[in-house]
Amino acid sequence: MLLAHLWAAILGLLLGSIPFGLLLTRAAGLGDIRSIGSGNIGATNVLRTGNKKLAAATLALDFLKGAAAVWLAASLFGPETVGIAAVAAVLGHCHPPWLAFRGGKGVATALGVFLALAWPVFVAAGLTWLAMAKISRISSASALTGMLVAALVAWAWGGWPLFWPVALIVAYVFLRHHENIARLLAGTEPRIGQGK
Repeated sequence: MLLAHLWAAILGLLLGSIPFGLLLTRAAGLGDIRSIGSGNIGATNVLRTGNKKLAAATLALDFLKGAAAVWLAASLFGPETVGIAAVAAVLGHCHPPWLAFRGGKGVATALGVFLALAWPVFVAAGLTWLAMAKISRISSASALTGMLVAALVAWAWGGWPLFWPVALIVAYVFLRHHENIARLLAGTEPRIGQGK
């Protein structure tokens, strides 16, 4: 079982570390996404290039790699390994070894993981994110609110086996957003589509 968990962690890290935002923007001739905005490789920063289609594609691919990590781990190594693969996929996205461990903030990959772990967690987080984005027009506030709701639903829906990977992911996403949280408290966080 220990070996299965190790392989699930490796699988999650490798899939999570694929830097779709960087690959897509380079392929589109927009240069290095890390040189603009927040410097992150996620969809929110890709949106700052002004290319909505690339941002949507980044969001979708980052989401899918998270879901794929969990589904493949369950298929290859057994359902007991899905929590390990889930956490590893988000860590891989946030710290890809190919980019000096500087990646994204993990929200889209986390949502993909949530779908694969338990669809109600994903639905709750996704709907909260969309509702908050419409109300606040602030991406980070929307994402963080969705993450909190995900943790609550995970506990209510699946108890400890579902709650622990979701809670770890949520805690790490909050950690990755520490600068955003400081700007939110100061009232200086940019709105969706606005340059940083």
